[in-house]
Amino acid sequence: MAMFDVRDKPDMVERAFLIGAYFDRNDEDVARSLLEELADLVDTLQIGIVGAECFFVRNRNTRYLTGTGKCAELIEQAKDLNADCIIIDNELSPMQQRTWEEESGITVIDREEVILDIFKMRAQTKEATLQVELARMQYSLPRLARMWSHLDRQGGGGGGGGKGASRGEGEQQIEVDRRLARKRIDRIRAELEEVRKNRVTQRKQRFDEGIPHAAIVGYTNAGKSSLLNRLAGACVLAEDKLFATLDPTTRAIGLEDGQALLLTDTVGFIRNLPHRLVEAFKATLEEAIISDFLVHVLDASADEIFAFYETTLSVLAELGAADKPTLIVLNKVDLIEHDHARMQELKTYFDGKAVFISATEEKNIDQLMQSFCDMLVDRVSRLELRIPQSRQDLVALLHREANILEQNYEGNDVLLTAIVPHIIKHRFDGFEVSPSSLCG
Repeated sequence: MAMFDVRDKPDMVERAFLIGAYFDRNDEDVARSLLEELADLVDTLQIGIVGAECFFVRNRNTRYLTGTGKCAELIEQAKDLNADCIIIDNELSPMQQRTWEEESGITVIDREEVILDIFKMRAQTKEATLQVELARMQYSLPRLARMWSHLDRQGGGGGGGGKGASRGEGEQQIEVDRRLARKRIDRIRAELEEVRKNRVTQRKQRFDEGIPHAAIVGYTNAGKSSLLNRLAGACVLAEDKLFATLDPTTRAIGLEDGQALLLTDTVGFIRNLPHRLVEAFKATLEEAIISDFLVHVLDASADEIFAFYETTLSVLAELGAADKPTLIVLNKVDLIEHDHARMQELKTYFDGKAVFISATEEKNIDQLMQSFCDMLVDRVSRLELRIPQSRQDLVALLHREANILEQNYEGNDVLLTAIVPHIIKHRFDGFEVSPSSLCG
């Protein structure tokens, strides 16, 4: 069971009734798909689903979102199913949320609060915890008037006589809470700045070492963590749950051309990701912005793969990473490899540039590794060198800055095969030889 503790709640919820409204009849398929995605999100919180309703709304109601009659009908349906929570896939204003709760007497939340609870459950590092808390505080601040228990907690003083507080005291309490919430938001932002400064230092050290860096991005549950596990043997959480990764995890892998590559797993994207979450998680998603290239992982078996692709692109654009070199990786190909029409559709859509793999079945991993090398071809060169032993300074430079693949001695010369960063390649002008020359 999970507790929705964006606000004070006395009870846990176990039985959710899901609602999704659409306002253009052409959007019905999308709305049903989003409601299915909401069901996955709620399942991640281990909350049972007793029913779901997707419906068209002709005129948007500012107080109810739906019409009053439809609201009453849905509430009655939720009660008949013994639901203890109504979850609405659409974004609710604080007033709409309060109205639904007053009309139903049942906990009512929206898609954003579900995502916030998942983020809170998944946060592990100090940075992620702070980012989640910031988003939650920003979400709850305009909703303080509907928080539970505030009026009842005022008993025992100021004329309450042990009973519930007067309306005036309740209003005063709300103002106190708002002031405390704003102060807490300011403190969280200050703490996040300190965390970000530390990360800038860590990144500078990484750049100083000259190691290329790729960020794994994509729609949630596409298999990003499973891929990192497969490539690096890293102990990264990989399970069939949405948002399984929240904190960025970076691992180094060795490429076939001798280079090292840092791979960072990032939090997955979803459609209708609230803007405040993009802002709150900017430090986490900055891994995508500062990387040399992106590895965009997609679930090849997903019916709405193209919508998921566009969703991730739009979020990347919002982060300023739209023009980053990108390698498209279609994962879970083992689930569709016998569907030739589907395979051809994907190849055509991605212009034949995608890499088809299966992280769990280890299909085409070697092809993916070669694609990594291709993405970094402009960074390094493979050189065959003959360096006099009198120039040990150059040999030392290679050992310090390059990747030595082979080293032999012939007379007074050192024969080396090395992967050399372009930034120092000019230092070896005049020492390059053809492979046959290395044999004497």
